[in-house]
Amino acid sequence: MDSVMKDLKAINAKYQMFHAMSDDIVAGDAKFLFSAKDNLTSYDMEACAGSRILEGYHPVFDATCISKLREAGGKLVGKTNMDEFGFGTFSTNSGFEIPRNPYDLNRACGGSSGGSACAASVIEDHMSLGVSTGGSICCPASFCGVYGIAPTYGRVSRHGLIDYGNSLDKIGVLSQKATDLKKYMQIIAGKDERDPTSMAQPDFKTDYRKMKSVAVPKEGIEGLSKEVESIFKDALEALKSIGIDVDYVDMPSLKYAMPAYYILATSEASTNLARYVGMRYGHQEGDHSLKFDDYFTEVRSKYFGDEAKRRILLGTYARMAGFGGRHYAKAREVRQVVINDYKRVLETHDAVLAPTMPFTAPRFDDISKMSALESYKADYLTVPANIAGTPHLSVPCGYDSEGMPVGMQFVADHWNEDILFSIAEDWEKQFDLKRPEVSI
Repeated sequence: MDSVMKDLKAINAKYQMFHAMSDDIVAGDAKFLFSAKDNLTSYDMEACAGSRILEGYHPVFDATCISKLREAGGKLVGKTNMDEFGFGTFSTNSGFEIPRNPYDLNRACGGSSGGSACAASVIEDHMSLGVSTGGSICCPASFCGVYGIAPTYGRVSRHGLIDYGNSLDKIGVLSQKATDLKKYMQIIAGKDERDPTSMAQPDFKTDYRKMKSVAVPKEGIEGLSKEVESIFKDALEALKSIGIDVDYVDMPSLKYAMPAYYILATSEASTNLARYVGMRYGHQEGDHSLKFDDYFTEVRSKYFGDEAKRRILLGTYARMAGFGGRHYAKAREVRQVVINDYKRVLETHDAVLAPTMPFTAPRFDDISKMSALESYKADYLTVPANIAGTPHLSVPCGYDSEGMPVGMQFVADHWNEDILFSIAEDWEKQFDLKRPEVSI
């Protein structure tokens, strides 16, 4: 591990996956190395959640998941770059460095845990913590060719997480190895009195449970690029060859998940970000004699990025007096309809399966031409499982003609992470993973 530690700064200079790094380049008696998304607090590194408004913030405590990994013998080597507060699909909405795709430096890593997926891909035998709100673990896992799992909402304590959407945020694991998902998830999972949403969870199951059937929603195979569609069909045949039944089903609620997500997520984000006004939280500078509204308007205008401002406006509009019932309450009703649709299909199948993303990692110059709405639409395959709070897993399932990885996403019923671990390990045994050529 010491040789890995010595090379980290050079690797980071090329791939820009870390916002902050450990000054200690000796592994010492550490049992494993890990990194964590920059919206998770640690006492020894800056935490900015990708935002300039938090630049210089040094937490005085570890997030529960980081504390548990340290107690298990892990060494935190870096905090990974991300979209500001998790607002993005490509990790390009950052106030700091933008991570580079391990397979092509001119392409994005995916978002918002882009730096975490990059670290998991380019560092040997490495595990990275990610956070998913609308697909921020599975999307970058797919683009960077690694395994990534977002557990059931409430499985991992959110204590120490700089929130995006409180009813959506989930902390999970990304790694080159499927076996690492179970290994590290069982360390960070569990009840924590500091996060009441973690207190109602059942026991964490780790025994092998073979997946026997998957349901492919017809709505989940629309709008795919031709290469992703072809690779996904080949993957379905490979699943059949290892004894898994594949059925096509209708899940009409999935098309309503995206608008409901943006009402829920931006409403919660706008309330969470209201605290960053430069008084108690956020950058402090300027004329303190100004009236409150004038002071915080100046600070927030200067230090929030464009996407953060857009989501604050969207969320504030959705929560306006008289609109709460019309928008937020309606979105919650849609969330329940999506949950019911998953429950219906999972009564007769072990998982719902679709490609993780409709295309492979795009080039940065193509991303710059996309509108905000086009970026939002890219998440239509990952958002439904996130608003339902169900566990979901992305595994690499092939490579396009330019060598870029393609992923597919399994969604299981609440608290059934064990069957996702099992299919990941079964898939790993028969899938030919092509690691990127990492040079420094």
